[in-house]
Amino acid sequence: MAQAPRKGRAGEISEIGKISATAERTGRARVVSAFGAQARTRARAITRSRTRLALVGLALGLLVALTLATLQGTVAIPPLTTLRIVLRHVGLWWGQPRWPASDELILMQVRLPRALGAALVGAALGVAGALFQGLLRNPLADPLLLGTSSGAALGAVVALAITSAFTVEWLGFSLVTLLAFGGALLSVAVVYGLATRGGRTPVVTLLLAGVAVGALLTAAQTILIVLVTSLTQHFGVLYFWFSGAIDVESWVQLWIVAALLALGVAVALWLAPTLDAFALGEEMAGHLGVPVERRKLLIVGAASLLVAASVTIGGLVGFVGLVAPHVCRLLLGPRSRPLVAASALGGALFVTLADLLARTVVAPSEIPLGVVTALIGGPFFLWLLRYAGQRYRW
Repeated sequence: MAQAPRKGRAGEISEIGKISATAERTGRARVVSAFGAQARTRARAITRSRTRLALVGLALGLLVALTLATLQGTVAIPPLTTLRIVLRHVGLWWGQPRWPASDELILMQVRLPRALGAALVGAALGVAGALFQGLLRNPLADPLLLGTSSGAALGAVVALAITSAFTVEWLGFSLVTLLAFGGALLSVAVVYGLATRGGRTPVVTLLLAGVAVGALLTAAQTILIVLVTSLTQHFGVLYFWFSGAIDVESWVQLWIVAALLALGVAVALWLAPTLDAFALGEEMAGHLGVPVERRKLLIVGAASLLVAASVTIGGLVGFVGLVAPHVCRLLLGPRSRPLVAASALGGALFVTLADLLARTVVAPSEIPLGVVTALIGGPFFLWLLRYAGQRYRW
């Protein structure tokens, strides 16, 4: 039997060279892969650190804003006295009160509830804005876009038109706030129902239905104001309510609005992965296993509940739900879960400071809150579009 020819020395050296080259390429690929994994891990760690830093900064800023809002007012109350009064009411100070009873009344029944109410309104509108912008994939989406503002305004006008016949109050909420709350939710339900066909709710149809229903409700409230003569005595109330004004009459109102806010924020955080999937488009979200239409309904419902809750103690405050999510998205990027938390803190900080300016700049007179938020938010938003647009990520 013939034997296979042996490889010469040159052939063996060639084989060894091929094996060495393959090993070198494999080793280099492993090194590159290891460096890539380390880089990704480092990038994620930096992102988490930046997120924590931003959230802590917003929380500290909100705490400072609430402190300033509590201390400032037409009646001078020393900071130490303010601290003692607050600690006494939370059960952390047991000394004898050495301050006028009027100071305690002003602080606990006027200033502190108003400051906390402003924070709740801002947080609710900030989270609602993040939800609507994520759902509609539109940076110009506003919490008041789907007819909520027009429905709430019509409810308030109807309530003021019938208050001459009878008055209703429930858990500290007047008939005006109750009908405004119901009107906001009812208008969104009508918009969603009109936009839904065959179990599907296209985003463009939802926007168009919101604009159309909002216009009809605005026309209806205008007709009521013109025809119902008893509304002439409520023009001042209507003006401040339409322009936005924090009005908290009892701590019960704050607890109820805080409970609604907590519910809305919890649902928003739970829906954050859905919003991230929607950023890829509804079709891709469906391929990822997201029940698109059910989650869409939940997002609209949670955002509408937050807007309706804010309306009950703040009226119609614009620009908050538009500006706060934009600023937070520039700080933290497009991931929805940290964006929702930051929008709550950022919106609360914005409205608390705006309300402080509204009641102190021309004291003892007061500027409507919505005017202040527009004067601050409008130019700031234009600056964002002009100078920060290249860094903006959706």
